[in-house]
Amino acid sequence: MIIKTVDRATAHIYDNLCQAYEAEFSPLTHKHPNADGLFGKDTLLEGNITGYLALNDDIPAGLAAIRRQDHHDFEVCEFYVVPVFRRDKLGQRFAAALFDQMPGNWQIKQIEGADQAIAFWRSVISTYTSGQFLEENYTDPYWGAVTRQTFKTH
Repeated sequence: MIIKTVDRATAHIYDNLCQAYEAEFSPLTHKHPNADGLFGKDTLLEGNITGYLALNDDIPAGLAAIRRQDHHDFEVCEFYVVPVFRRDKLGQRFAAALFDQMPGNWQIKQIEGADQAIAFWRSVISTYTSGQFLEENYTDPYWGAVTRQTFKTH
């Protein structure tokens, strides 16, 4: 797996994967595609938000959008792995590689009803931190009820 930072040359790949991500979560977000069949994005890659692509044998396999709130505070805003790559634990490796790249304080939120995402992040974070993380129910101003994990990487 190779991780690439999204730039002008790869922004279209990120946008394409976002469509699959938005479609997968549409039963929970109640979002509908527009007249062209496209979903709007909740997180734009601008300012302090950087996009990343996970490539598996040069095939786009996943995306992440990370907000850097200050030098050592990070939030996973978006994270998606194409379903065919999930069995190979690409998501776990992708997340761990991002944590390794950006040591500091992290938070990750999952919307209400995203039970698979909650289980995924609990497992990934618990493995990465040897169980040293906090989890709480939280009311996010944008998403409403979410599950939030916070932890520190070195």
